[in-house]
Amino acid sequence: MSKQKTLKSEFSVSGKGLHTGVFANLTAKPAPENHGIVFCRVDLSEKPLIPALAEFVSQTSRGTVLKAGEATISTVEHLLSTLYAFGIDNCLIEIDAPEVPILDGSAKYFVEKVKEAGFVLQEEEKNYFTITQKMVFYSEDKKSSITLLPDNEFSVQVLISYDSKVLNNQYAILDSMDDYEEQISPCRTFVFVRELEPLLKANLIKGGDLENAIVVNDSVVNKEELKRLADLMNQPCPKGDSFGYINTDLLFDNEPARHKLLDLIGDFSLIGRPLKGRIIASHPGHKVNTAFALQLRKEIKKYDVFVPAINLNAEPIMDINKIKQLLPHRYPFLLVDKVFEIGENHIVATKNVTYNEMQFMGHFPNEPIMPGVLQIEAMAQTMGIWMLNSVEAPSAYSTYFLKIDNVKFRHKVVPGDVMIMRTHLLSPIKRGIASIKGYVFVNGNIATEAEMMAQIVKNK
Repeated sequence: MSKQKTLKSEFSVSGKGLHTGVFANLTAKPAPENHGIVFCRVDLSEKPLIPALAEFVSQTSRGTVLKAGEATISTVEHLLSTLYAFGIDNCLIEIDAPEVPILDGSAKYFVEKVKEAGFVLQEEEKNYFTITQKMVFYSEDKKSSITLLPDNEFSVQVLISYDSKVLNNQYAILDSMDDYEEQISPCRTFVFVRELEPLLKANLIKGGDLENAIVVNDSVVNKEELKRLADLMNQPCPKGDSFGYINTDLLFDNEPARHKLLDLIGDFSLIGRPLKGRIIASHPGHKVNTAFALQLRKEIKKYDVFVPAINLNAEPIMDINKIKQLLPHRYPFLLVDKVFEIGENHIVATKNVTYNEMQFMGHFPNEPIMPGVLQIEAMAQTMGIWMLNSVEAPSAYSTYFLKIDNVKFRHKVVPGDVMIMRTHLLSPIKRGIASIKGYVFVNGNIATEAEMMAQIVKNK
């Protein structure tokens, strides 16, 4: 397992925004475990926080814009790409303007700043999103697609294609984040000459210039037209031949494709956790990138489980004597010691695992491990307490297993551990039959999870 990371010290950058043209001062600061990447608009009176998560994406026209309430922060992708590449999980980004500085149009300077600041490992483990099966996402017009494939590490392949004599088909591959700094981070954003006037009319690229973007001209433009466009942008007119890359030489033959890869990493960081898998993107863009990230966020939320926030030293709702009034189980098969929380459809209970229990005589003498079947039984007994607590004369009823599905054993449980069981209904009880989801947590991690079906029956 890998530990979470944050910055060792803060760093700052300043510059104008590409689209707003507004000068911004940005400071990235260390943050505690499980904080995530969060922007803070310090120029606004309430200093609103904007989490870097896909559900906060509000616009994707030539950049990714996040919004929380009325506060926005735009062109976040280059900074987020850098933080992701260095494995930074937790960071507070304070900024006094609505847009992250564009700098030279790449992530190069952010990389330099992160390296200067350094990073530290934290106590909590990283929470990876692991791709276990092929997933494909298409844009609404079907012109773009993103495929996720299982892989032990994170890797990306990008293919781009434009109807252009200058910039047609290109691809870029990143097999290891070790290559991000040299092969991806210096690659700059790009724009076609034919796009400049429409973008200006759309109230964008107010801060664009020949220093922060590659300008591509794929048609014959006379000097007068080029000068007119330069005047619209308050920029000097480029010298020399206007066909091709008119303001710079490319760092790599496929620099535009590499920049698209850079953007994709930043957009995919909005799933809120590191990813293990291979991304293959055809014609990616901020809209399709963030739409897929949002879909993945929804998948994550279905299975995102947190350790119940209970105080093990607090007085329980039910002690062992109360539990014995509800459950018929007795030594050595009563596997719930205390109940700390009961809700409308869930319950939280604990079991102290001790070496004196009978199962450890044979499971195993030299390496005692709590049997998985007993962990499942403990979850079932926990839900049995919830069910029997809801009926009159609980001693007149018993609960029975009908089915067990989707069992996963993630961490071993050993003597000395405290098992925290949280079980909840997946759907309302019908005809005495309950569909249940249960978890066992140990030392802050999920040890076991399972879906169960049980029936409550009146004793004859």
